[in-house]
Formats: sequence, structure tokens, C-alpha cells
Amino acid sequence: MKKVQKPRKPLAVYYIIALAVLIILNLFVFPMFTNRNITEVDYGTFLTMLEEKKVSVVQLEGETIYFTDTSDEEKQYETTRFDDPDLVNRLEESGCQFGRVAQEQMNPWVSMLLSLVIPIVIFIVVGQLLSRQLMKKMGSEGGGGPFMQFGKSNARVYVQSTTGITFNDVAGEDEAKELLTEIVDFLNNPGKYQEIGAVCPKGALLVGPPGTGKTLLAKAVAGEAGVPFFSISGSEFVEMFVGMGASKVRDLFKQANEKAPCIVFIDEIDTIGKKRDGSGFSGNDEREQTLNQLLTEMDGFDASKGVVILAATNRPDTLDPALLRPGRFDRRIPVELPDLKGREEILKVHAKKVRMGDDVDFNAIARAASGASGADLANMINEAALRAVRENRKYVTQPDLEESIEVVIAGYQKKNKVLSTKEKLIVAYHEVGHALVAALQTNSAPVTKITIIPRTSGALGYTMQVDEEERNLMSKEELANKIVTFTGGRCAEELVFGSVTTGAANDIEQATKLARAMITRYGMSDRFGMVALETQVNPYLGGDSSLSCSPETATTIDDMVVETVKEAYDKAMELLKNNQGKLHELAKFLYEKETITGEEFMEILNRKSLTYGERSEDTE
Repeated sequence: MKKVQKPRKPLAVYYIIALAVLIILNLFVFPMFTNRNITEVDYGTFLTMLEEKKVSVVQLEGETIYFTDTSDEEKQYETTRFDDPDLVNRLEESGCQFGRVAQEQMNPWVSMLLSLVIPIVIFIVVGQLLSRQLMKKMGSEGGGGPFMQFGKSNARVYVQSTTGITFNDVAGEDEAKELLTEIVDFLNNPGKYQEIGAVCPKGALLVGPPGTGKTLLAKAVAGEAGVPFFSISGSEFVEMFVGMGASKVRDLFKQANEKAPCIVFIDEIDTIGKKRDGSGFSGNDEREQTLNQLLTEMDGFDASKGVVILAATNRPDTLDPALLRPGRFDRRIPVELPDLKGREEILKVHAKKVRMGDDVDFNAIARAASGASGADLANMINEAALRAVRENRKYVTQPDLEESIEVVIAGYQKKNKVLSTKEKLIVAYHEVGHALVAALQTNSAPVTKITIIPRTSGALGYTMQVDEEERNLMSKEELANKIVTFTGGRCAEELVFGSVTTGAANDIEQATKLARAMITRYGMSDRFGMVALETQVNPYLGGDSSLSCSPETATTIDDMVVETVKEAYDKAMELLKNNQGKLHELAKFLYEKETITGEEFMEILNRKSLTYGERSEDTE
């Protein structure tokens, strides 16, 4: 290791700065403090004050006269003495106290030595001592002092005894665990693979939406294999100084080789692994150098030692192709949102740490939480436990879990939000409009709850629909019925009150988005058929999309979207007109109770015969 040189040049700069500061202090600041109470006057004013007996004390110091006023002895005056032979007589006649101060002349060079040179010498000596102590400390830390840590990897190292995480702690990701089991087996039994000539994959890329357990899976692999686990985020490689990120990569792989077999986990690898500029000009040299060093290290280390690189990202489309080729990240492991069975298993895993009641039905909660990630489900369990504590109960009940779903999806109940009578009635009709239109159609999820209690998310009410079973595909008819359901709330407002409000803003957004997707992404229009007119980017982060067609085609698409939504609106209006009696009855019931269950809704709906409008005979 190279010997660390003392930073002489920076210290010299500090000395020059300190010298300039001392000169400024001596010239401007110190005189201000020493002379802050002395006022300079002319000699005539001094004589006038003597004659008026306003001078109390006089001190003669060379050619300068210092005196104080009898009315304010704390205030001092200063004047220059002229050749006045009668000065002593004047002082005696005024009755003031006076005297001469002995003045010793000091050599100017000696004065400058005392005021400037000596402080600088002291400063240099102290600086040298401090720098020596700092260099000793850096040497005792093996060159790893605070100024030498830039090139060191700050990866956190875990071992099995500290994490204790295994595959039993991971639920709902059976496929991902199966793909990772082979890596664990290689780390535990490398001999049987080496005997046949097989080589363990150098790297595995975990890809999926946020909150699905990618980091937890990586820790579980280390826990199952019982090997050291290095964990670092991609952003920790990026430094202000160019070259420091590459140095950290080298140090990380050096530590991993020393502790092999082990697992290195790089979270959010897209921070440093983004595609390089094809033109050859980079907007961030530091990030490119870090990526190049990572590529080099992954090519250079010996996979037979048992060093496995795991990485996680939710933006795989942005990664550099060189990072994804075989020999680097050999495996791409999807960690998707859990299905119904997976959600139920995840809820049971997190419920082990919470005291649960006997009436808890995890299957019902899993069905109601469709589309939730593992992190969302863990949050639901915790919210249910918090609600139980607020209500002074010792265990969590089914209503606690049901309310926790609403908290995660729509927010907490906004108790200080008081709706007027008219607004409350409008919201009741709006939500019943959604529920009634959904119930009057086939291929529509059953209504499980309707509420008009405002939530912190901004919703004044909502209608919850839960499918009886897990759905992976949706037909064109089901999507069309969903758009009709979205328009049901606005139709009810117009039908009953003859006017519309701003409450349908989210419904309009969802209906328009779904109608556009049917035309541009799902190929469900007769005009375009199976032609892709839209490109989706970042599918794991909201799925932003952009049209990939001509302006004329985009105009045609807009017209078709408007027509699709309008047809759905007319269908919803016809259904509600044919069932106005049930609309009023349900809205009145909801207005009084504020929250009704799906069973109560269906009981009122089926209380007597009903004209179902366009309801299909399939439901009979």
C-alpha cells in the first residue's frame, strides 16, 4: 500500500488565509474595539470645556490629551495638543485632576513581531501538531480515516446469526424461491456441480414492482446458504468525486473474494446500470466509470469460489445490455405481485407476530386486497393491530382487517369533514348509481360495500367490488361493463338532480384510461384491430404510456374514445331509468346508515321484482 503523503499544499493555503485574517483584524477590527468609547474633538472645544469647568480628569500622553466630561465620566474625549505654554495654568484654574502618562517608545519592528509574527508562529506549530495527530490516526485505521474513506465500499455485511431470515419468512413468491434454491444448493454443495463441470450463475437479477420482497428474497438466500451477505444500494456508489464509485466497486469485490463463498446484493442497480449514451458522449462520467468497473469485476472474478451477485430493480428496461448478457447476470427472476393464494400466505406470515381473533378469515381479506404487494399486506396487518389497540382490544378481529384494507386503499376516515345535507344526498345517489349499474350487468364483480364517509385520500365515498375468484384475463365485454359502471355515478346525479358535480373526476379519468387502452393496447376496436398504437414504459412503476402513431390516427383514437365512453354513459342511464324505484330506495337507506354491506345491498335489490334493462339471461 502506498504511503500517504502529508497534505502540505493545502496547509500552506490555510497559513496564507490565516495571515490575511490576522492583518485585517489588526488593521480594522482591534482598533474598533479598543477605541470604541473615545470621541475626538478639536483643541478649541477642549479649552472651552476647561473654562466652563466641564472637564473632570485630564491625561497627557505625548502630543495627545485624553479627558472626561464631568456630566458623563464614562465618556472619553481625545484632542491633539498644540504649543500652549499656559496649559498647566488653565488646568489648575479649572480644578480638574490632571497628570502625565509615561510613554515608552517601542521599536516598530518589535511591535510588528509581537502583533503579527508570534501569532502566526503559534498557528503554524499548532497546525503541524494537529496534522501529525491526524496522520497517525489515519495510519492506525489502515488508511481508512475520514479523508481516505472515499474509495472504500460502505456495504453492510450480515451473517446468518444476525439476520435469521430464510425462505420460510418469504411467502407468495414460490417461483422466485424455486429459481433461487439452485444458487443456495451450489453454495452449500459446490462439489456435485464441479464434478459434472457445471458453473454456478454469476448473477441473478430480481425484477418486480416495489414492495414485492426482492430485498427479503436476497437475504433469505444468504440465510439459507449460511454465508456472509453484502448489501449495498446502487446510489451509494455514486460520489461527488469522479472515480470514487469505481474505487468502491473494486473494494466491494475485493472484500467479497476474501470472504467467499458469499452473496453480494446491489439494490436499485438501475442507479448505476442505466444504458450508456450511444453517441459516445456521456452526461455523467462518474456513473459510466462505475458501470464499466462493475462490468469488469463481474467478468474478472472466479465464480467457482462461490461469490454470487444478486441485484434488484423495478426498471429493467433502463439497464445497459452489457449488464444483462450471459456471464454477468445469467438469470432474470421475476418477483411479481402475489396472486390470491400468495396474498393469503403473506397475510398469515405477518399475522404470526400479531395476536389474531378466532373469527379472522384470511381468504376473504386476500380477495378484497387484489393487486396489493407484500409490503401493502404487511401494512394492512399493522393497521389492523393499531385499530385494535385504539379500541382497547387485546386481539385483532375481522372488522379490523377489513377497515385496514380501506385505510391502505382510500385512507383514514375524515371525521372532521362534515358534508351538508344536500352534498351527502348527492354522494349517496352517486355511489348507489355505481353499485346499481354494476349489479344490473353480467360479468361484473359483486358489490361488497358502499360508504359515503369521506376519506383522507379526498374521496367523499366509494363502492367496493370484489371478484369471487382470482382474475388474470378480462374480456372485451367485461371491460365495457366496467366503463359503464364508472359512468353510473354521474348518470345518477343527472337523472335525480338534473345537474352534475365535480364528484365524478376520478370516474372520468378511469373510464377514459380504460377506453383508450382497449383501442390502443388490447386491440379491441373494429377500426384498428390487432395493431399496437401505444407503447408502455416502466410497467412496474405505474406503466406510463405514449402513443406511437401519426397525428391523424391519434385524432381518430380520441374520437373513438369519446364514442366508447358516451355509449357506456347512455347504457348506464337507461339501466338507472328503468330502475329508479330501487335507486331511490337504496340511496335513502345509504343516506341514513352511511355504510352498507354487500349483503344489505343485495337484500334490498332483490326484495321485489325488478326490470333489469339490458341484463343478460345468463344470470338467471
